[in-house]
Parts: sequence; structure tokens; C-alpha cells
Amino acid sequence: MNGHRKMSGNEKKPRILIIHGPNLNMLGQREATWYGTATLEEIDTEIKQTAQDCGMVAETFQSNYEGALVEKIHEAMKAYDALIINPAAYTHTSVAIRDALLMLDVPIIEVHLSNIYRREPFRHKSLMADVVKARIAGFGKNGYLMAVRAAADMVRREFRD
Repeated sequence: MNGHRKMSGNEKKPRILIIHGPNLNMLGQREATWYGTATLEEIDTEIKQTAQDCGMVAETFQSNYEGALVEKIHEAMKAYDALIINPAAYTHTSVAIRDALLMLDVPIIEVHLSNIYRREPFRHKSLMADVVKARIAGFGKNGYLMAVRAAADMVRREFRD
């Protein structure tokens, strides 16, 4: 736990960062068969409520730019207790995002709205897979909520140690 805060009972709630990659700002307007009809704003609202229900504070961030995503991951190094990331199209191409994730010493969960294994073969490969603690795919927006609950559990277990 070198990179993140060790909390005691009287400190603030654990913080979780949720990063959404490119084109996810267009949710609700694109390919509903794969991505559902909820907007990113609606999903973020549910994420924040779920985090609150789990005793955590969630911050969400979306960018279509690889460098902005990398910089946000850098910010997470000392400010957050867990990270959930949907790298979207960068899942299959970004060594930069992968390398940034390697710098974190917090639980990281990779999320995908669609089941990437039911899609085109190039989507089956994740450059993040061996860096993250867990992966959730194919549950639509519920995958994010599942990831928040799992991250909260991982953080609670780490703080007890």
C-alpha cells in the first residue's frame, strides 16, 4: 500500500476514481445494442450513489484524449484508494495508459459495457488485463456498479490489514 492513504476510523471516506475513455460521452446516442440507452451522466449519477451507499466518495472523469486519461491516472497516485477504468477503444491500443496504471498501488478494476468477447476479434485483447486486479464485461451500466461494490470491498479489506 505504498501509493495510497492508510485510513483510520476518524478519517474521511475512501475515494474512488472512475475513468471513462473515448466515445463514452456519446452513450445514449450510439449503438444501444452494445452500450444500452443510459447516458454517461445517468451512469455517473448511479456510480456516485452506489459509492456513497458503500461508504465511499466517487469522482468520475471522461476524456476522448489519451494524454488526458494518462494525466488523470497520474493524479490518482496519491489521491484515491481505488480506480475503475473503462479504457474503451484504448483498451486494445494504449501502452501509455497501461504504463500509467502500473504506477498505481491501489485496486484497479477494468470495466466494459459490452462483452468484448462477443465482438470483433481485435476487441478480445486488452493491454490492461495483466495490470488490473479484476475485469467486468458485458453487464452494461451495471458493470460499473458491480465494480464500485467490489472496489469498496477490496479497500475495506486493505484498511483492515
